[in-house]
Parts: sequence; structure tokens; C-alpha cells
Amino acid sequence: MESTRQHRIERLIQKELSEIFRLQTAQTKGVLVSVSKVYISPDLSVSRAYLSIFPSERGEEILGNINANVRSVRYELGRRCGKQLRIIPELRFFIDDSLDYIDHIDELLSKG
Repeated sequence: MESTRQHRIERLIQKELSEIFRLQTAQTKGVLVSVSKVYISPDLSVSRAYLSIFPSERGEEILGNINANVRSVRYELGRRCGKQLRIIPELRFFIDDSLDYIDHIDELLSKG
């Protein structure tokens, strides 16, 4: 069972990561990265962030770039939230493909 503290930290990390990715993708035309959900471990040491990437065809490539630069993203997160968090969690990023799944279901239902 997740505590109130975990939920509060998840929301903080989601907000700050969204802002970091917004600033980073502002230079890249036609690419949008949003943080759909963040989960944090009970000991607050590991954070799993699910990213929704548009266009989805470039999702793996963009996720690879983010994972290659995870240290700089963590550093920037620490700069932004260092006063509120004692330990900046280790970041792990995953693609949130729920929108693609919904589109696929809609497509199948419209054919039938």
C-alpha cells in the first residue's frame, strides 16, 4: 500500500520531469514527450516514469536517447527538487503505449 508521502513525491517528480522534457524537446520540432505516470519504490530510491512519446514511431529512438542521458536528467531533477528530497531516486524510463492500445481497440471496433 502506497503512503501519502509516496504519492506526493510521485507527483513532484512527474511535474518536474515533465518540465525538463518540455524544455529539452522545445528545440526538436514535431516531438512531444509527456510523463504519464510515475511510481516510486517504498524506500524512495527507485522511480519508474512512464513516458508518452509523439510521434510513437520514434518512441524507441527517443527513449534510447533519454536512457543514454539519464544521469543528466537525474542531475537536473536534483537541481530542481534537491531542497524537497533528501535522496534523488534512480530514474528508470518506460514507454507508455496505452494510447496506441486504445487507438488499436477503436480501430478494431470500427471495422466490426
